[in-house]
Amino acid sequence: MSGHSKWHSIRHKKGATDAKRGKIFTKLIREITVAARLGGADPDANPRLRTVMLKAREANMPRDNIDRAIKKGTGGGDGMDFHELLYEAYGPGGVALLIQVLTDNKNRTAAEIRNILTKGGGNLGESGSVSYLFSRKGIIAFEADRYDEDEVMEVVLEGGAEDVSTDDGTVEVLTEPVDFHATLDVVEQAGFEHRMAEISWLPEASILLDGSKANSAMRLIEALEDHDDVQQVSTNMEAPEPVAADSA
Repeated sequence: MSGHSKWHSIRHKKGATDAKRGKIFTKLIREITVAARLGGADPDANPRLRTVMLKAREANMPRDNIDRAIKKGTGGGDGMDFHELLYEAYGPGGVALLIQVLTDNKNRTAAEIRNILTKGGGNLGESGSVSYLFSRKGIIAFEADRYDEDEVMEVVLEGGAEDVSTDDGTVEVLTEPVDFHATLDVVEQAGFEHRMAEISWLPEASILLDGSKANSAMRLIEALEDHDDVQQVSTNMEAPEPVAADSA
């Protein structure tokens, strides 16, 4: 599995600088509210809430925003009923896409996702048509200029991590979802500061597209990620570096 989340790491770093902060906060607030509603307000007893709170801190969301979202989730809220959906799709060049959605209107969201895919040269697939190409994994990333792979490995193996690799200035730890929080605990107890920590879908293998198809696929991914209901898009595309602009 080493290196298979490279596109994920690239996307995450890009998102931290390019995405509209207000849209990121809106999505995180929704996710925090649902997590608190389902599992309670204590992140130590609610792994899902703990994970999304980590994402909120990475996005520099103010603590007051996080606390208000938790209170909304545990205080009965406004009765809004959110549904978690996973759409499976194909993009330009045949890249696989897993689109995680949190919505209060399944029909509206389905129509809008289908429209984005169609405009971007993709199409919606049947259930199971794409998901078999991915595995659900916990990911914890560190800056390689602060921690080397050996010292990270020495710590995370105690938590049940299954793989540690270094690529593009990042030391990346992979775990099974069930071991993610135990690994995170030993990391924090050791005083290590991670750059990113979340549970995501990672491809079993990646495909590399040529310049024009890669650009088209990335534009489609960005359009999907810009949708208010989309929480995450996972792909088996290996992003070329650097990505050249389409030639006229």
